[in-house]
Amino acid sequence: MTREKDQSSPLSIGRRHFVGGAVALGALPVLTSGLLMPRDARAEAKRGGHLKLGLKGGATSDTLDPATYSASVLFVIGRLWGDTLVESDPKTGAPLPSLATSWTPSADASVWTFKIRNDVQFHDGGKMTVADIVATLKRHADKNSQSGALGLMASITGIEEKAGDLILTLSEGNADLPLLLTDYHLIIQPKGGLDKPAAAIGTGPYILKSFEPGVHATFEKNPKDWRSDRGFVDSIEILVINDNTARVAALASGQVHFVNNVDPKTVPMLQRAPTVEILRNAGKGFYCFLMHCDTAPFDNTDLRLALKYAIDRQAILDKVLGGYGVIGNDYPVNSNYALAPTDIEQRPYDPDKAAFHFKKAGLDRSIQLLTSDAAFPGAVDAAILFQQSARKAGITIDVKREPEDGYWTNVWNKQPFCASFWGGRPTQDSRYSTSYLSTAEWNDTRFKRPDFDKLVLQARSELDEAKRKVLYRQLALMVRDDGGLILPVFNDYIMASSKMLQGYVDDIGNDMSNGYIGSRVWLNA
Repeated sequence: MTREKDQSSPLSIGRRHFVGGAVALGALPVLTSGLLMPRDARAEAKRGGHLKLGLKGGATSDTLDPATYSASVLFVIGRLWGDTLVESDPKTGAPLPSLATSWTPSADASVWTFKIRNDVQFHDGGKMTVADIVATLKRHADKNSQSGALGLMASITGIEEKAGDLILTLSEGNADLPLLLTDYHLIIQPKGGLDKPAAAIGTGPYILKSFEPGVHATFEKNPKDWRSDRGFVDSIEILVINDNTARVAALASGQVHFVNNVDPKTVPMLQRAPTVEILRNAGKGFYCFLMHCDTAPFDNTDLRLALKYAIDRQAILDKVLGGYGVIGNDYPVNSNYALAPTDIEQRPYDPDKAAFHFKKAGLDRSIQLLTSDAAFPGAVDAAILFQQSARKAGITIDVKREPEDGYWTNVWNKQPFCASFWGGRPTQDSRYSTSYLSTAEWNDTRFKRPDFDKLVLQARSELDEAKRKVLYRQLALMVRDDGGLILPVFNDYIMASSKMLQGYVDDIGNDMSNGYIGSRVWLNA
C-alpha cells in the first residue's frame, strides 16, 4: 500500500491543468520522454554494487501475484521486476510514458488510444506485445480477480488491440485515466499473468532470483533493460525486518543501506549517527482506524460519530508521530490532492459531543479495537491514546494487540474495528474508487451508498474544474459524516539511509520514491 508537505507543482502548468486542459482540446500532447529527470542530472550515477534494503511490511503469506500486493515489501518488489503502462513525474505528479509512449483521448475522454513500445522484452526473452497488455488489464478488470486495482478498472468497458494500438473504452469520460494506469498492481505480464500470475516475469530493471515470503528477496540487473536511466546497482537484496528496533540497528551497523517506516521516536538518535541520513517525505498517506459500517455495533451512525469525536488527534500527532504529519478530518484527501476541499470545518476532540452520540447510539458495552505496529509505526501507542481520550467521554475501548505477521491477511479488511494505514493515490478519483465505492475490493470500511457511487462517477467525467471541485467537496462530507473512517493524521513518510546511498528521488506524495527506491539510487563506496 503504497505512500508527503505542500506539493503543488512548481511548474506554470500544474498536473490538473495539464490533464484537464488537454482533454478539453480533445487530445493530449504526444509524450515521448519517460526519463525520471534529464539525463545529465543523473550522469554522475555510479554503477555497480550490491544494494541492501531493510523493509517493514512483509509477511509469510505474501505472494508474487501483483493483483494481491498490499504492503510495502511487495510494493517495492513489484517496481523492481515490472513496469506499468504509465508512470508519474516525481516532481509534479503528471503522467509520463513508460511502456506506453503516448496517449490520445476522444473529445469526451471516454475512448483512449495508447501507442505502445515495440522494442521491449520480458525477462524470459519473449517480446512484449499489445496482446500481453490487453490480457493484463482484462485480468485485473475481472470481477473474480480480487485485484487491488479492481475498483480503478470498474469503469473500463472495452480493452482491445486495434492496428497495433491499445484502445480503452470507458462507461463515462475520465480525465485522469493515464494516471490510474500507474497503479502498482497493473504490472504488465506475459499473457497477462493468466497462467503464471506469481512468476514475477516482467519488463523491469531487475530479475527476481529468489523469494522467501516474509524473509527476503534477491534480484540481479536485467541486462536487456529497455531503459538506461535506472537500475544502477548490479544486484539488490530485500530483507524483511518488521521489528522497528532491529531495522534501525541494521542500518546503524551497516548491514543495510536503506530502511523504511522509521519510528519518529528514533529520529533524534539516528540524526546523531555520522553515517546515517534521514529522508522525510510528506504527502497523501494517512494513519487511521477503520469501522465496518455494515457490522454491529458500527452500523450505527451515532456510534461512529461518537468515536470520531472521542479521538484526540493532536495527541496522536505529537506523541506518536513526533509532529511528523498533519491533522486529519475523517476523509481521505488533504491539500496535496488537486481540487481538494479547503473549507470543511475541522472536527475537534470533543468528549461532550462524543458522549452525546454514544448515549444516542444506546450501546451499553465496551468496544474492541484490534491493533498492531504492523498497521503503522506507533499504532499500539495510538490505540492506547484513543482508549484514554474516549474514556473521558464514557466510552470504553478494549485494545487488543495482534501479531505483526499476518496482520494484513487476518485482521485488515476482515475485523470490524482495527488500526490501518493507506498510502496516497494519484488522484481523488482513484482514492475514492480504490476503497470507498460500494463495489471496490478494498472497501475496508464497508461504506456503501448508491448516491456516493453516483457522485464519484459524475466527478470523474466532469471536465469543468470548478464543478468538479464542488462534487469532491460533497464526497468528502459524505465520508466524513457517515463513513467508517477515523483519520486522525496524515503522516510524513520517514525513512533513513546510509550516506553511501545516493540519488534518492523525493517522489511527490509517495513513500520510498513511489516504490522505485531500488532502481533510482546508486552506491558510492
